[in-house]
Amino acid sequence: MSGTGRPGAHPGGAARDSGAGELPLVGSAGLVDEGIVAADAVARAGSDPGPARRRRHPRLTVVAAGFVVALALAAALAPVIAPGDPDPVLTPAVLAEARQGPSWAHPFGTDQLGRDQLTRVLYGLRVSLLVGFGVALVSVVVGAAVGAWAGWRGGWVDGLLMRVTDLFLVIPALALLLVVAGNPEPTFFGWFDLPPATEVPGMVLILSALGWMPMARIVRGEFLGLRERGYVDAARCAGASGWRVVVTHLLPNTVGPIVVFGALAVGFAILNEAVLAFLGVGVQYPAVSLGSMIADAEDTVGTELAYMILYPGLVLFLLVLAVNLVGDGLRDGFDPRRRSG
Repeated sequence: MSGTGRPGAHPGGAARDSGAGELPLVGSAGLVDEGIVAADAVARAGSDPGPARRRRHPRLTVVAAGFVVALALAAALAPVIAPGDPDPVLTPAVLAEARQGPSWAHPFGTDQLGRDQLTRVLYGLRVSLLVGFGVALVSVVVGAAVGAWAGWRGGWVDGLLMRVTDLFLVIPALALLLVVAGNPEPTFFGWFDLPPATEVPGMVLILSALGWMPMARIVRGEFLGLRERGYVDAARCAGASGWRVVVTHLLPNTVGPIVVFGALAVGFAILNEAVLAFLGVGVQYPAVSLGSMIADAEDTVGTELAYMILYPGLVLFLLVLAVNLVGDGLRDGFDPRRRSG
């Protein structure tokens, strides 16, 4: 029992008891749920991982962050740097360029209609990044607020908020997404209109509504352990209000899990938007999506035209991988329990 600390004070145990690892499987997320649960478990582990673990792969994190920034800049500057129009008028000259492989004139080749693939990938990146970071921001804010309130207040407040969270967790997410995203004019039981999922704001809203629950469970679990710490008791005795204790003492000690979840949420949102676009219910024309590009080229697999699906798929894969590596590196750098020792 040596070195384990006093019973009940281990934040990792509280987080495990909270069920924080129960992530909703949306779209292609089910293919990688084991890796996400493992990453989340590491983020919430209370034991000291040692100097080697705390300083793991800093260069890889920097490279991944630089790659994400480069993709974001390329997407933002797409109207300037793109070699063509993502949706040109289909004149005979444009159609004559159809199905041409990668070349100096068209580094990613052209699609079935003669449109430049590199241009469409750049514009598709804009949709993916807007959806990814938008969903992550909304999910983190809502989930952290619910989890912090539940973990700090406890009692009936905790019970009520966690039952609401459980209710959202048991919703068949993919089925609901397909129904809601496929409705061109969605409403909330006829009370008020929602932005359609065929546009970026609607897609962010839909994915966020089904993605904040794990964040709430994680933060609530962390708070259940942290609120019993000595420095929290000292702050209370010094006359600090509950709001001040939460903001200045508890939330800073949950930075690690929040950063990890935020980074993973970006990757999941990008993948889920791509899955919905692939199924025909994501962001639609005239917007360009990586998922829709993959869907349009699905019949080229195994042929000499496979480059049509290779390049958008590769960009999507590298983007999600880089975002997850950044989240892992930020966790190691900002979690105070990993800086100590």
